[in-house]
Amino acid sequence: MNKLFLILLLYIVISCKKEALKSEVVLEKEASKPRVQPEGKSIKIDSALLISFDSKILTDFYKSTEYRTVWQSDKKRKIILEELLTSDEEGLNPENYKVKALSNFEKKLATLDSVDLATYDVLLTSSLQKYISHLTNGTLDPRKLYKNWDLKENHIDINETVAQLLNSDSLIYKIEQLKPNHLVYKKLKKALKLISTFPKENFKNLKIAGNITPNDTNPSLIDIKKRLIYWKDLQLKDSLTPVYDEETVMAVKRFQTRHGLATDEIIREVTIASLNFSKQQRIHQIIANLERWKWYPKEMGKEYVIINIPDYKLTLVKDKDTLRTHRVIVGRAKRKTPILSSKLTQVVFNPTWTVPPTILREDVIPAVLKSRSYLTNSNITVYDSNGRIVDPYEWQLSQAETYRYVQSPGTFNSLGMVKIIFPNRFSVYLHDTNHRDYFDKIDRSLSSGCVRVDNPLELTEYLLNDPVNWDLEKITTILQNERTKFVKIKEDVSFHLLYWTAWSENNKLIFRDDIYNLDANLYNKLRN
Repeated sequence: MNKLFLILLLYIVISCKKEALKSEVVLEKEASKPRVQPEGKSIKIDSALLISFDSKILTDFYKSTEYRTVWQSDKKRKIILEELLTSDEEGLNPENYKVKALSNFEKKLATLDSVDLATYDVLLTSSLQKYISHLTNGTLDPRKLYKNWDLKENHIDINETVAQLLNSDSLIYKIEQLKPNHLVYKKLKKALKLISTFPKENFKNLKIAGNITPNDTNPSLIDIKKRLIYWKDLQLKDSLTPVYDEETVMAVKRFQTRHGLATDEIIREVTIASLNFSKQQRIHQIIANLERWKWYPKEMGKEYVIINIPDYKLTLVKDKDTLRTHRVIVGRAKRKTPILSSKLTQVVFNPTWTVPPTILREDVIPAVLKSRSYLTNSNITVYDSNGRIVDPYEWQLSQAETYRYVQSPGTFNSLGMVKIIFPNRFSVYLHDTNHRDYFDKIDRSLSSGCVRVDNPLELTEYLLNDPVNWDLEKITTILQNERTKFVKIKEDVSFHLLYWTAWSENNKLIFRDDIYNLDANLYNKLRN
């Protein structure tokens, strides 16, 4: 009897240990999923309803609620619904969130049976999940759209976020925190509000034969003035004349400034092209830019360099204050500058330049075929696969793409006197240039993909942040000896190469030329 009792006791202990172990595994597994405790009187949800939505993330969420409804709070439900109804303010499409069906459910709430209440709850959660995803990462995936965009996805646990919203006493604030918080995004939202105040228009495209200069008389000026009045660059008059008077000159300059055009008072085709944009086209442009800003990093860094490619502008920001701006030259349409985020790591003084494959094929090889003296005149040394120097007159076309082409340091070097490195898979970098006169051009999409910086030595001095060893005087001495020198950037400076063509400043709409023709195509993909 005693033996039987001991065996039975041992079996119970072992069984309890196994059960405890099983419980620990379950708890550990569930720890990665949100635990949602529905408030108020919840309703059981049929799993078949969830299957009809064909969404694992939705099913996982309701597993955590033990298949019960969660949106019993009238206040929270209405806040979510209002957010979805006004999602167009974020450049999103309310139709993507089933707002008509949700609104109908809400209106009939008092008469809904348990099946409809469950359907309403699941539909609201599904729409909220999609909205959170779109707010934090955009509607489309840039990694699938563009080969030369290298942006990491903004990580978010959507179900954990929904659970936090459910448990929050400050739901509106929590939703605001999900939205991009960068100043440019806010300026884009402001631009969308501003342009919505403009009346409908049905302007026909403007055409001019030749340029229009101050004091000219031209029949097209009446329509040009109407367009300037519409965009609030010219004040409304009782009568309009075909004379390019002083008041209109000032209006044209205001318009040109807002659009990043040369403010030289002359009305050229490029000004007419900007005037021909309709209100609807500009709305589409703003929405495309709002989408792009949802792809960009949520945290730019405490200190960062940001370049807006279409604005040809580099800005250095620290603790949300703009400390420096520099003009830049970016890649032309056939050799686009990539969009990416990285860190600034190193400065190279008196850099050599190894000719990249595209420039080699499209520029250098054709130039060598015309004249072997091109290599000598350009201070380019050619190396074969064994590292042996190839004499320009021994150069062979059949081997041309196997050679390595290196340009010596110096004022003639294509990279100029300094190069600033940030790790990336495109082999692009910031650098000086031996064509500094190009910075005076309005259209500065002129490079082969890398970014040329105006006044790069001042930027370099700031980045090295070492007044004792790396002031401008010391930098100048290093440059004069024409020896290549690498210096590490010790400060943590993030780097962002981005693309946006619209925003607002002081209640005025600002636009830039879409140099890579991305806006219209992106808008069409968003809405189709």
